[in-house]
Amino acid sequence: MDKLKKTLSGDDDEEKGIVSSISDASTLSWSTRIKGFAICFILGISFSILGSCLLWLASNGLTLFAIFYTLGNILSLASTCFLMGPLSQLKKMFAQTRIFATILVIVMLILTLVCAFALKNAGLTLLCCIVQFLAMTWYALSYIPFARDAVKKCFESCVS
Repeated sequence: MDKLKKTLSGDDDEEKGIVSSISDASTLSWSTRIKGFAICFILGISFSILGSCLLWLASNGLTLFAIFYTLGNILSLASTCFLMGPLSQLKKMFAQTRIFATILVIVMLILTLVCAFALKNAGLTLLCCIVQFLAMTWYALSYIPFARDAVKKCFESCVS
């Protein structure tokens, strides 16, 4: 907004420093950000769906499912970096309100791949995928105001 005001008022003739020149050259336009987000997000969803299909079709389907499902989640998380920028995304991911959810998501992404590649344990891999899904859901709910409180109250009312 400040750039627009400076341009419209004619004060755009000030010298720019090297940092602001690099920053201006490296920023993406809004349409490029939207395209990058859409491509990355659609690839993430496609990988997750492909993993689900491979679960039933391939002989080592559980391993392929875990790999593609995890890669799909990573791509879906990375897609948001196009919208708000990687630094801003990392700041929001590790904000006090969602630090636990972020750490849980990262740990489950890693554990799923470890169980699929190193341990080759079908039961643990499936359990890690389920917990990964729940962790991603809890993380996503942290961006919606009062959504986690509503989910907590819903489960409390179901249990009691």
